[in-house]
Amino acid sequence: MHRTLGFFGTLAAALLTVTSASAQKAGGVLRVYHSDNPPTASLHEEVTIGTLHPFMAVFNNLVIYDQTSKRNADDTIVPDLATSWAWDSSHTNLTFKLREGVRWHDGKPFTSADVKCTWDTIAGKRDAGWRKNPRKEWYANLREVTTDGEFQVTFHLERPQPSFLGFLAAGFSAVYPCHVAGRDMRTKPIGTGPFKLADFKPNKSISLVRNPDYWKKGRPYLDGIEWRMITNRATRVLAFTVGEFDLTFSQDITARLAREIKVKAPTAICEQNQHNIQGQLLVNTSSAPFDDPRIKKAMMLTIDRRAFIDAIGDGEDRIGGVMEAPPEGVWGIGPDRLADVPGFTGDVATNRAEGRRIMQEMGYGPDKPLRIKVLTRNMPSYRDSAVLLIDHLKQVHIEGELETIESALWYTRLIRKDYNVAMNTGGSALDDPDVMFYEAYACGSERNYTGYCDREMQARFDQQSATVDPVRRKELVQQIDHDLQMQGVRPSIFHMRANTCWQSHVHGVALAANSQYNHWRFEEVWLDR
Repeated sequence: MHRTLGFFGTLAAALLTVTSASAQKAGGVLRVYHSDNPPTASLHEEVTIGTLHPFMAVFNNLVIYDQTSKRNADDTIVPDLATSWAWDSSHTNLTFKLREGVRWHDGKPFTSADVKCTWDTIAGKRDAGWRKNPRKEWYANLREVTTDGEFQVTFHLERPQPSFLGFLAAGFSAVYPCHVAGRDMRTKPIGTGPFKLADFKPNKSISLVRNPDYWKKGRPYLDGIEWRMITNRATRVLAFTVGEFDLTFSQDITARLAREIKVKAPTAICEQNQHNIQGQLLVNTSSAPFDDPRIKKAMMLTIDRRAFIDAIGDGEDRIGGVMEAPPEGVWGIGPDRLADVPGFTGDVATNRAEGRRIMQEMGYGPDKPLRIKVLTRNMPSYRDSAVLLIDHLKQVHIEGELETIESALWYTRLIRKDYNVAMNTGGSALDDPDVMFYEAYACGSERNYTGYCDREMQARFDQQSATVDPVRRKELVQQIDHDLQMQGVRPSIFHMRANTCWQSHVHGVALAANSQYNHWRFEEVWLDR
């Protein structure tokens, strides 16, 4: 009897799956607004969601986070260009079996050589003409990549690294074609993904069309995706509410704007998530007086995090450290663990009095403030945060002048360390300590915008990275997180929570609660107008 019920249960599940699949409609063009101008179309050269949101759909990874899941985690990693993978007994050699019959958008066949070329370029062993390589530090533990025939590839590590497979599943970890130069990938990218680039007009629009030869049969559902750049937030939100767009840009909608949208467009769907984005104070300590740690401590003391959360995040944002704040964050720490860090707790007036005392000790005061420029990106979430930061700095005899810069140049300025003080509202591709620590704090990393280098801390990064026991690793990670905040390295001000919205006729959008960077393949999205 049990066996019979099992059979009919399986049959019912299968019929439900068929019925569900048949309900999905093919065709139509998804209309999306873009809040800015992508610096380039090259995923491996950029760090901004401005590039990833429109162009992730052009590519495939070896593996990917399940595009229908609500959380990025090891157990949601699924095959993409790889059909299977396995670690050896030493956990230092990771072998992938590759999908056969896949072709690049220009018709050339995909092979293991493309995988090796991609990661040899990231590792600095091959010159593909890239201008930037922001995730090189992710792969500092990668010794080499070898191929065994056209459809097998092995990543050889120096030591075990539990995070490594997650690196390959990140939205930025696309496989690139060996035969296409880096300069072309910046403007005319060639991928194997569900959509092909039809047109990219900087500051105007991006057009993607369905890849009719996509290796995943029946996908994508859409005929295409049309992106239009609108830099004025009020204009683009109004355009969405009147039905001019089907989907907003990722995380563009504050809690207040979401409420307004629900009034003007009651059937629209808005989903709020944390998405691993945080506001950070950046201080370039390479020149005086910013090389004096007292300056940074005074800045830390004047920050009123609750004021930021109320003004910028409509009271919805969270307080945390380096790692994504709990409860969305797996590794992060909250205000209780940060209570002894200057500026995180205590009376704001008392903290600021101590900040003024420090500045006066250095020779500054009401009649002789420290005059600085505060650099930020010319986007609402950045500008608003920078203006509030300037107001807070005034309370400790620091007079700030706002300097905004367009997105195409923002990260270039930070990489060159061409600033003294900056307000960054940036995200991380993964809620993973190796990504956060090596990318932002490792000595010599391209994305180490403040030039921080502490060899003892670097050794602690390596220790947690190699720790296989998840409980012990979390303990190590949280202590590192606390200590980085105590040192005032990129002080975290708030962990942002914001909304992405779509019209009710859009189906198949699945946002991950712990990253905005990994769910924009668009192959499962369909329209029912």
